[in-house]
Amino acid sequence: MLFKIASVAALVSSVAAHMAMNEPCPRFSPNCATQPQLPAGQSYNYNIKDPIAYDGPVFMSDVPWPQPVASWTAGQPVTVGFQADGAAHGGGHCQFAISYDNGKTAAIVHKVMKHCFFNGPSNSNNAEVLKYTFTLPADVPASSNAQFIWIWTNAVGNRELYTGIADITIANSGGSKSYTGKSAIYPNHAGYDTIPEFNGDYTTGVSLFDNAPNVVVSPGGSAVSPSVPEYTSSAVESTSVPPPVGHTPAPKPSAESIVESTVEPTVEVTATEPPASVEPTVPPTEPTTPATPVYTSSAPTAVPTGSACAHGALQCVNGNAGFQQCVWGVWSATFACASGTVCQQTSPNAVICGWP
Repeated sequence: MLFKIASVAALVSSVAAHMAMNEPCPRFSPNCATQPQLPAGQSYNYNIKDPIAYDGPVFMSDVPWPQPVASWTAGQPVTVGFQADGAAHGGGHCQFAISYDNGKTAAIVHKVMKHCFFNGPSNSNNAEVLKYTFTLPADVPASSNAQFIWIWTNAVGNRELYTGIADITIANSGGSKSYTGKSAIYPNHAGYDTIPEFNGDYTTGVSLFDNAPNVVVSPGGSAVSPSVPEYTSSAVESTSVPPPVGHTPAPKPSAESIVESTVEPTVEVTATEPPASVEPTVPPTEPTTPATPVYTSSAPTAVPTGSACAHGALQCVNGNAGFQQCVWGVWSATFACASGTVCQQTSPNAVICGWP
C-alpha cells in the first residue's frame, strides 16, 4: 500500500541541501509523493540529500522497499525526477543505470554529461531542469526485482558523490535475457578517480565515463562483458542547450535535447571459426606461423569472485575452459569459452577463445 508522508516529515525535510532523486522514489526517502510502508526495523532517511561517505557504501541503504516504487517497460519512455529545493552545484555529470543484483553491477541506460540540472554552463545552486525523460533501452530484461540507480558528480564545490537507488519492475515482451552497456562508475569515492572542480571546463572527467568497461546485466547474473556486442546500445546521452541571452529560465523547464551515443567495447574476446577441410593443391614449402599462440594446460583454477587484482588483467582458468577479468581491482565470475574452443593467453592483459 502506498501512502503520503505526514506534513511534519515534509517540514523537516524541506531544509535546502543537495540534489536528491524523488521519482522513482529512492529507498526510505521521506520526500516522494508516495512511498511503500517501511520494512520492519527501518526508518525514513532525512539525510538523503547528503553526499556519500568517501570510504563507505556507495548507496545509503542496501535494504529494498517491500514493493516496487515504479513499473517500467523496455523500449518505452521513463521519467526521473528530482527535488526542487536542493543545491545543484553548477551541474556536472549524471549517470542513470539499471541493476539486477542490488547495485553491485549496473549498466548505463542514459547519461547527462556536463550540465546535469541545467540548460548550459552555470555556477548557480538553483536547478533549472528537475525531470529527465528518456527511452528505456528495448533490450533491458524483464524483472520484478530490478534497481534503478542515479549517480551525480557535481561541477562546483567539494569533490563529492551523490547517489540514489530505487526498486522497480521492468516488463519486456521481447524476451531479452541481458543488457550490455557501459559500467556505472563512482568518481570521488574510494577506489575510483577523483574528478576535480570543473572551473569552467565542463569536459572535466568525461573521459572516465567514456572509457568505463562494458558490463552485462541480467536477472540471471551480471558480469563484465566478455565480447564485443553485435549491436549499438540504445542508451543515449543528453546534452543541454544554453538559453539565449536575456532568457529568464523557468523553474522547471522541459527535458533536454537528446543526442545518440555509441557504446564502445573495451574488451574483445573472439572465437575463431574451425578451418574448412579443403585439400591444398600445392603443399606449402615453408611452415606457416600460427595466428594465435598454442595454449598450455597450466591455467589456474578460477580465482574466487571479488579477489584482489590489477584492473584490466585477464587470465585463462579451469584448464583453459574459460577466463576471468579484473574489474576495478576484483576478479569477475568465470566466462566459459564456446564449445570446442579453448582459452589462449596472448599477453598478461589479453586472451582469446580459439580452436586448439
